[in-house]
Amino acid sequence: MSGAPLRVALLGCGTVGSAVLRLLAEQAGDITARVGRPVEVAGVAVRRPDRHPGVPAELLTTDAHALVTRDDVDLVVEVIGGIDPARELMLAAFSAGKSVVSANKALLADDGVALHAAAAEAGVDLYYEAAVAGAIPLLRPLRESLAGDQLTRVVGIVNGTTNYILSRMAETGAGFAEALAEATELGYAEADPTADVDGFDAAAKAAILASLAFHTPVTAADVHREGIAAVSATDVARAAEIGCTVKLLAICEKVEGERGASVAVRVHPAMIPTSHPLASVGGAFNAVFVEAEAAGQLMFYGQGAGGEPTASAVLGDLVAVARNRVAGVAGPGTTAYAGLPVAPMADTPTRYHVSLDVADVPGVLAQVAQEFAAHDVSISTVRQDGAGEAATLVIVTHRAPDSALSATISRLREMPAVRAVTSVLRVEGLA
Repeated sequence: MSGAPLRVALLGCGTVGSAVLRLLAEQAGDITARVGRPVEVAGVAVRRPDRHPGVPAELLTTDAHALVTRDDVDLVVEVIGGIDPARELMLAAFSAGKSVVSANKALLADDGVALHAAAAEAGVDLYYEAAVAGAIPLLRPLRESLAGDQLTRVVGIVNGTTNYILSRMAETGAGFAEALAEATELGYAEADPTADVDGFDAAAKAAILASLAFHTPVTAADVHREGIAAVSATDVARAAEIGCTVKLLAICEKVEGERGASVAVRVHPAMIPTSHPLASVGGAFNAVFVEAEAAGQLMFYGQGAGGEPTASAVLGDLVAVARNRVAGVAGPGTTAYAGLPVAPMADTPTRYHVSLDVADVPGVLAQVAQEFAAHDVSISTVRQDGAGEAATLVIVTHRAPDSALSATISRLREMPAVRAVTSVLRVEGLA
């Protein structure tokens, strides 16, 4: 191959960064053939050089800004994560004419619009396949392959930790705390699992997915977020009784209302039928289900985290931006031309599965049904379990604004005949 090598600045050398570094060396010949020029590492920016004995000392630096603005650097790979200094380093790279490959979901969900604008102004690329669902090719299909279609819904399992926990709860009957402890022991959950189990990680990914799918700026702050800590073994058992399983879902959909179209973006646990393709996604795997007007239903499935899977996505982007660099062009960017409003959760149509511990006296079902009707919530199915002093009513509703369903639950908690509202979960995918 002719031509000078393309030089890469690597920001961060943790689990993902070290895997990128290793794969670049192991696959150097193939990458050269695919790009048309050799790709070499110009430097690796880290905080503590002494903690990376496997990296050649001449490559290590603590001055990331100087590295990304060096004249001999062509491309930048950012895998340090977080908001700052990653944002400043990306902007510095764009100003210096460097394309950037990133795995930084938090930053892109927080400030993606400004970063894309900066990249476009500089005439360079910003690629970030690794920011959502690890090794799964997803973002570029949304941005490029489906650019001629109208997407209506994107629903995904985008956090492996929570999916492992909920899978174990379904398989063993364990409670949340027990399943979380197992996930931590096996390395699927961090010592502080808050970002995963409280839905922050999935919310950032949902914002990125919604922005690409609906050509609308969506940030993590726009995403309604609920975690899985309140999901009980009883909830999982109730789901099984109606042929469902419980998953933490990132749901992005285009909603038509009286005032026109809007985008609804939410992350929360939900019951889905075992016949749904996402129901069979177990363990720490990720999957995203896409619905489009012309293409129909599409499914993307694979490993959503880990050093090598994430590094695979980073290298895929790196090859793409390197090819663009050789050709002297920038690849297709994102568009936000639609500018649709983000619908508040209160206005978003949802369905509920509700379990009520009620006094087994005449007229209770009628009282409960009247409360649903008072809030214009239609009941799909109702089942009574038990008899005697207490009984359990299990109700599944039709779709209604989430505010109406929430208000109904609040009123049910106040009813004398209702001893307790023992379970409330949203339902997705039921006919």
